[in-house]
Formats: sequence, C-alpha cells, structure tokens
Amino acid sequence: MEALAPPSQEELIRLVASGDEAAFEILYDEVAPRVFGLVRRVVRDPAQSQEVTQEVFLDIWEQASRFDPDKGKAMSWILVIAHRKAVDKVRASQASTDRDLRQGIKEFQESYEDVADTVEGKFEAERVKQALKSLTPAQQEAISLAYYGGYTHQEVAELLKVPVGTIKTRIRDGMIRMRDRLGVA
Repeated sequence: MEALAPPSQEELIRLVASGDEAAFEILYDEVAPRVFGLVRRVVRDPAQSQEVTQEVFLDIWEQASRFDPDKGKAMSWILVIAHRKAVDKVRASQASTDRDLRQGIKEFQESYEDVADTVEGKFEAERVKQALKSLTPAQQEAISLAYYGGYTHQEVAELLKVPVGTIKTRIRDGMIRMRDRLGVA
C-alpha cells in the first residue's frame, strides 16, 4: 500500500480557507519557525516578535481565502504578511515613542542645567546635518529614507527603483563617510 503524500502548503491554505483547523495546525507547525525568524529580525524584541507572529497567523486564518496559488507560493504569501505586520509594528512603536517624546517635551520645564544639554544636542544635530550634506545626493536620499523615513532597505529600493544591493551600498558608504566626517571611532 502506497503512503499518501503530505499536503502542500498551498493545499493546506485552501483547507484553512474552508475552516479546517487541523490543516491550520499542520500549516502552523510547518511555517511558524520561519515566520517567527523573519518577524524577529525586523522587530528585534522577543516578546513583541511573538505577539506579531500570533497576529500573522490570525491573518492567515482570516485571509486564507484570498490566497491565489496562481500568483505565487504559499510560503511567499505568508512571509509577505509577516514582513508587513513586523514593519507595521516597528512603525507603530516608533510613532508611539515619538508621540510620548513630543508630549514629554511639551510638559517639560527647562531648568538651568537642561539648557546646556539642549544646546549640546542642537550642536550635535547640526553636525550630523552638515555631515549628511557632505554625502552624494544618492547617499543622502537613501539614508534619509531609511533612517528618517523609517523605510526598510527593500522599500527604499522600490521607492528609488534601484536594486536592494545598491541601496545597501549607498547607505553603508554614506554612513562610513559620515562617521569619518564626525570623527566617531
């Protein structure tokens, strides 16, 4: 008697779309380590990574009917969901931090000692701004999008319509040039 081949991930998603919990469990066991690994690389915080991973699987459960095997592999579809969720989490965390910072600054009453810190911070910000101006326009654009815009290297590459490797090189070379200009070891 010939053993049945295990269902493909595409087949599992089709079954999940019909509400098959057993298929969802099999799919989860197969892909959870890769999903968590991707999320962990983007989010970095282990607890938040676990939370985002759970959200990814909730989306898979709820959106399985949207998967179209003619457009790509199941794993690619799942990893796209995971990456988007992870980037959303990072952006939301940064927005929350920025909001808290703005509120803290609003409520903050400067004392005499804080004036020196403020002046020093503004001086450092100006030094960084000047160092950024010393870069090529392509390096400035890539670094600004990545560090100030919050975009991933892939998203910067898509926005600028250049290969990801080119973006990484521009950012790396620009950061080295800025480090040298600022005299940072």
